[in-house]
Amino acid sequence: MAEFSAAVYQNEFLPDGGTDVNAIVTIGCTGAGTAGQGSGGDAGEIIIVDTSGSMAPETMQAAIDGAKAALDEIVDGTYFAVIAGADHAMLAYPAVSSGPGMVRMDGRTRHEAMSAVERFIGSGGTAISTWLDLAGQLFASIKDVTQRHVLLLTDGENRERPGKLDEAIRRATGYFQADCRGVGTDWQVAEVRRISEALLGSVDIIPGPSEMRAQFQQIMRTSMARGVSDGKLRIWTPQGAQILFVRQVSPTVEDLTDRRTPVNPLTGDYPTGAWSDESRDYHVAVRVAAKAIGQEQLAARVQLVVGDQVVTQGLVKATWSSDESLTTKIDQQVAHYTGQTELARAIQEGLAAKAGGDEATATVKLGRAVRLAAETGNDEATTKLRKVVDVEDADEGTVKLKRSIDKADEMALDTASTKTTRIRRDPTA
Repeated sequence: MAEFSAAVYQNEFLPDGGTDVNAIVTIGCTGAGTAGQGSGGDAGEIIIVDTSGSMAPETMQAAIDGAKAALDEIVDGTYFAVIAGADHAMLAYPAVSSGPGMVRMDGRTRHEAMSAVERFIGSGGTAISTWLDLAGQLFASIKDVTQRHVLLLTDGENRERPGKLDEAIRRATGYFQADCRGVGTDWQVAEVRRISEALLGSVDIIPGPSEMRAQFQQIMRTSMARGVSDGKLRIWTPQGAQILFVRQVSPTVEDLTDRRTPVNPLTGDYPTGAWSDESRDYHVAVRVAAKAIGQEQLAARVQLVVGDQVVTQGLVKATWSSDESLTTKIDQQVAHYTGQTELARAIQEGLAAKAGGDEATATVKLGRAVRLAAETGNDEATTKLRKVVDVEDADEGTVKLKRSIDKADEMALDTASTKTTRIRRDPTA
């Protein structure tokens, strides 16, 4: 049975007139089990493979091998389906035209699905909205499936009228999760990121066909390890308080502020999706009314709710003090993740400026990113940044844009921009 824990990191002391309270809430889960094996309903998996005409033969073969590897990782008993995506979505497996669009995984259905995947050929355009909509319809055809996950692969830019993909994303939001991968360099990171962020998943680049199989395997293994089908971050604040923002800050930066579902006038739920054995960090910022020196107040109660049960909680506090040694101290966790969030923004804004031809802004933004990556110990970001800029002084953020940049390296930096690293702890502490 899954067990959850919560810890709050903050400086609760505010100066005279202070109103803003920041806290990092760490939530951990152990004993999550296997997807669909608990009492919360069945799990469903849908694999969507881009089969448009832009898929070169080598890429298509790698996608076929990757899809087969993912099918091998789906636990027996899990409902599943496979979609071939082009300028319309086709249900590649199971071969049905009406009724339930998913079947349970077993030896026979796994073999049949692999045979169907082996027949994939590239033709047509790219209309990702139809892929998402068909996935939603397939999940809806099995009422017992309550944990819904999609693995989506594309190799090109969406070719639909403006707004159509966004409409499909809205229909899928809150209904299923999606981990998205782009192969090669002809797809748009921002476009695919919109899907993954809304659907509480991940986005990454597969630079070449040879890496497809391993990535598909890992995505499906991770999904199968999510034995807790859905969790909600429930936050209560006192009368008159204002939630400034709610962000997941580890393992990735995800802004949840606008995803609030009211529970009552003082309480709202924020989606977290399914859980495996893992730990996540959330940055909660609350503005409260200032109180007199010496007074204390509960600024927020942060709970994780699974089903209708509160499984853990942490308390965010505020205490007003005239002692500057207390009120001027910045909590290390809050400072660290504030820097990580700014790092993600600097990378994305820098790359956008570069794409728009504004090299001056790009240099400033990416220089700031280099400095933040060094300060926060994000070695992955530092490594990827050095493939895009020549670093003259990391501490000062002095860089020059490289004259020749591999597009795959630039896209890898973009997709990794929201990945964070936890604060470095002193092992002797």
